[in-house]
Parts: sequence; C-alpha cells; structure tokens
Amino acid sequence: MKKITSTLSSKLCWLGLIMMGPLGAHHASGQWVEGLDYSSRANVDKTFDMIGENAFGQHFPSEHFTFEDEVTGKTVIALTSSRHNNSKIYQTHPQWTPDGRSIVFRSDRSGKGLAYALSMEDYSITQISSGDDGSDFHLGWNKNLAYHIRNDSLIILDLGRLLEETHAGKQVTKADYEQIVAILPAHFQPNGMALDHNEKYLYFSTRVEDGHSSIVQVELSSGAVEEILEVPFRIGHLQANPYKEGELMYCWETGGDAPQRMWMASINESREVSNRPLFAETDGTWITHEVFLGPDHIGFNSMGHLDRLQQGPNGIYSLNLRTDELVFHGQQDGGGYWHTAGTSDLQWIVGDTFNGDLYLIPFGKPEAAQLLTTGHRLSSKSPFSREAHSHHSISPDGKWLLFNSSLLTASDIMMMRLE
Repeated sequence: MKKITSTLSSKLCWLGLIMMGPLGAHHASGQWVEGLDYSSRANVDKTFDMIGENAFGQHFPSEHFTFEDEVTGKTVIALTSSRHNNSKIYQTHPQWTPDGRSIVFRSDRSGKGLAYALSMEDYSITQISSGDDGSDFHLGWNKNLAYHIRNDSLIILDLGRLLEETHAGKQVTKADYEQIVAILPAHFQPNGMALDHNEKYLYFSTRVEDGHSSIVQVELSSGAVEEILEVPFRIGHLQANPYKEGELMYCWETGGDAPQRMWMASINESREVSNRPLFAETDGTWITHEVFLGPDHIGFNSMGHLDRLQQGPNGIYSLNLRTDELVFHGQQDGGGYWHTAGTSDLQWIVGDTFNGDLYLIPFGKPEAAQLLTTGHRLSSKSPFSREAHSHHSISPDGKWLLFNSSLLTASDIMMMRLE
C-alpha cells in the first residue's frame, strides 16, 4: 500500500485548517489532493441519507426532483426526496416568507423535528432552528420574521436577515438573530400560535383546570401577557384571520368528531372579546380542517368517510363570516374530500381525497372539478393510516400548491403550479 504523508511539501496539502463553528466543519481556503483542489465540492458531506449536525444556519443542497404525474401529465416538483421525515407547516399558518423567496418546513434531518427554510430560487435548504427549539414556527404575515416559543420565552427570529447573510457565506450565531419579547408564566403550556394580521399581537392556547382551555394574548411591543377567553373544552388549531385584525378561529378538539367544531373569537378596538360558534352542527355532521379563504370567508370539510355521514350534507363548503351564506364545492366517491384550501380571490378551491388525489375546483362549481395529481397516499382508504396528510396550502399569489406526499418516501413536501 502506498504511504501517504501529510506535510506542506507533500502531494496531500491542506491549505486551510478544518474549522468548527456554527455551520459545522468547513475549510478555510482549499483542500488539495494529488494537485487538484476539491474545496469547491461543498455538498459531499450532506448526502440525502446522512443525519446532519444540529447546527443553526447550516446549508443542505437541493433535493428537488421534477416529474410528470402518471395520470394527469401535470408537472410536480418534489421539494424533498430524502429518507428523512419532511412535512410542511400546518395548513392554518403561512408557509412562504412574506417576500415569497422561501418556504419554511419541518424535518428530522438534524436528528429531531426542527424548522428549515427552502429557497424558491435554487431549492437549497437552511436550518433555522436548533437545540431545544420547537418545530412550531409562525412566519410573519408582512415582515420576514418567525415567531416561536422556547421554554418560557416568546422569541422573534429575524429570518430575512439570517437567510440573506447565511446565503452570502457568513458564519452565524443564533443569539444575533433572536429577540425575546415576552416571558410566559410558568404554569402556561402553550399549544399552537396565531399571529394577528397587524403583527401587534400573538395568541396561543393553554390548558386550565377541569378540561377547560384559554386563549392567551401577548402584546409584542410591551411583552404584556393576558388571558382573554376561557372555554369548557380543549382548544385546537388556533389561527388568525390573515386579512383582518382581531379575528381568531379555533376548534373544539376531541381527536375525532366534536359536538361543535368551529368557533370564532372577535376582538374589538377596545380589546373586548366576543365568542360564537360557526356553522351549527347536527349529529350527522363531522366537520374538520377549517381554514380562512379570504377576509370574509372560511373553508371546511364535512366528512363523508362513514356510511352514517353520507346520509346528510358532506363535502367541501365555504362560509361567509358576515352573512352566514354557505356554498357547496363538491364531494368525491370513496370517502370523499378531506382537506381544503382556496385562493383569496375566491376563484379556486383545492381538495384532496384519502388516497392522495388532489382536485382543483372552480369556486361554487363542483361539477367542473379537475384532477391535478394522484397517488400521494398509495395504500390509504381512510384518514387513519400512517401515510402523509396533504394539509395543502396555496401561495399568497395563488400560483403554487404546496402539499405533503407519501409518493416517494414516507413523508415529503411537493409543489405544483396552479394554472
């Protein structure tokens, strides 16, 4: 075996010492072997099957893979394709940064579920949380910020500056991009977050005694924390109206069917809170996956996956919050639609089925539903399987559909143009 020595005069010459920092191992200048410089090959230690270090600000190369749907012929972009578990943020929250340049998602590629930003320009991935950060990040509606809770602290991450500087090659330290805006009382156990349209207030729910829950308000400018509403059930899926100040929608969470799923809390200019149910339910309805469609409308699904649920109205509906006008957007066979998303101009609705087919529906014209893409839950006939839940979202400009898929691996993020 040929003996290789490592000196300044040998053919194997390290021009830069290996440095350890927030971005992990890298080379200060170049790595020469047998007269060739290999330092430009920066991604060889970030292959798809390796678990990266839990390092804030580190980069991963693009994993995107473009293919044509075998049934519809439409182009689908798999944004992730590794064996890691990747999933989009829940459908009630923003997915894109306000400038539209990045998508934020969750992944276990660094050993636990953390937040990552994926560039819409080159599909590269940047880790934006680390350590004890949770995966529950809420992006700003208008500012390139991300809000999250670590232990008892509500933190704002300057996401826009972080992404700009990491992509420019700067080594970053998390503390330089974070601001603690409030310390939460120790007895609170925050569950979910909602950011008001004006980004002056952030809300979360917390459990209280006897099965009750409350909604807590944080004034971001002062850090003042206040409980504003208590209800005698478990609150789930808290979300703020992205288009109008002072409106929160939340659900009565049971893990299944609820006596009355959807609720609206409204906060007036005097910070007085009123509370009301949305869409009065009967024993024959199972409502799920409510989302805001625009400033005055919500969309939701009335489940049809059981025989008893098919006796009454079921499928995708929209509700006018001001007039209570209800519009039906259709239903599919084999259990029906499951999740709902729509464009803010009320032109289009997107629904998915339990076997992972996604349909584009002209608003209020279910007979004109168009199949977009298929097979993203290949073995599923019901909601109760381990395959990915679509939880699809439409970009604010109405041009992109983002969804979870189990077509390639157990859980990937995919995207396609809406035309």
